[in-house]
Amino acid sequence: MTLSTTPAHGQPGHSTPVAPGAPMPHRKIIRSWVIPISRRSTSIALLLSVLDFTLFGAGLAAIIWTPWLWAKIALGLMTGFVIGRLFILGHDACHQSFTPNRRLNTWLGRLLFMPSLTPYSLWAIGHNVVHHGYTNLKSFDFVWQPRTIEEFRALPRWRRQLERVYRSGLGPGLYYMIDMWWKRMYFPSKKQMPTRRAEFVWDGVLVTAVAAVWIGGLAWAASATDQSFWTLFVTGFAIPILFWKAMMGFVVYVHHTHTSVAWYQDKVTWAAAQPFVSTTVHLTFGRWMGGALHHIMEHTAHHVDMSVPLYRLKQAQKKLETMLPGRIVIQRFSWRWYFDTARRCKLYDYNRLCWTDFRGRPTSKPLPMPVVENAAAG
Repeated sequence: MTLSTTPAHGQPGHSTPVAPGAPMPHRKIIRSWVIPISRRSTSIALLLSVLDFTLFGAGLAAIIWTPWLWAKIALGLMTGFVIGRLFILGHDACHQSFTPNRRLNTWLGRLLFMPSLTPYSLWAIGHNVVHHGYTNLKSFDFVWQPRTIEEFRALPRWRRQLERVYRSGLGPGLYYMIDMWWKRMYFPSKKQMPTRRAEFVWDGVLVTAVAAVWIGGLAWAASATDQSFWTLFVTGFAIPILFWKAMMGFVVYVHHTHTSVAWYQDKVTWAAAQPFVSTTVHLTFGRWMGGALHHIMEHTAHHVDMSVPLYRLKQAQKKLETMLPGRIVIQRFSWRWYFDTARRCKLYDYNRLCWTDFRGRPTSKPLPMPVVENAAAG
């Protein structure tokens, strides 16, 4: 018996799972499953913001206060993790999913992005418009877009070596810092951002001022407590920022890099693949890690409907996995899986829909090519 999500009256169903062999429902139907879950709460958003800013401030204070270098380093790493949490909250605000108030979301987003030195308006363009609008579509979605063997061979030698570092499993932080933050968000060139807006410049000035105040505060604290400025600079600024970059690079990499996740080179095929479901990974951890990351790893639900707030993502993801059994890529995290993925996912064959190594040899099973006619009919 074939199960359907559409009752006799033609209205989308909300409780009957889609059979494994049935056509993928339209995105509007899929979204209808999670819309009842996506209620936004100002009180929860403010509570989370206050909590994480308190942790951030406490981390910096503890770095200044503790006399032991090893403790300063450990606290610097922990503070970098908290910066990641603040960024995730800001990411939700930038999607207008954090609170019901649009203006409050905008101001909270800028504020929450400050510790990560992220220019709000440029992130919004690159992430909300490009990445979410064209997830895993070649020449549109630039985030961890894999090259073909021909494109890789055409690169200068130094750039080929950099690509090897990026995709080694050890380079996500370097990739995020150079290719995403420095090139596309921190006063980007006209090549990277042809559109010029005053808010792009002012958001760059804002995060520069935040960095200056942060470093200046550490210099004052070093003088007031008779400590080395460079010790506080490294442990109270450099280590947190570098850890945050590595954390963000890792998170973005594992969200869309998997041997079961395809990339596409033309819009028609891409649209037929229902990319809002099929191009993301739900990476699972232990009990506490999901909450520690504000549930950002429940990523399929986020791409299906950006209006679902992070504090509802766990419920929304569970709903999708119940309604679409076998359709969502769910991966239990382990370092063995991660480095195996990094070993396999170097370049991409867009014609066969499979990953290759740097010599162009297939390293994953080719994925089924989407049926374009079905997409057009839907």
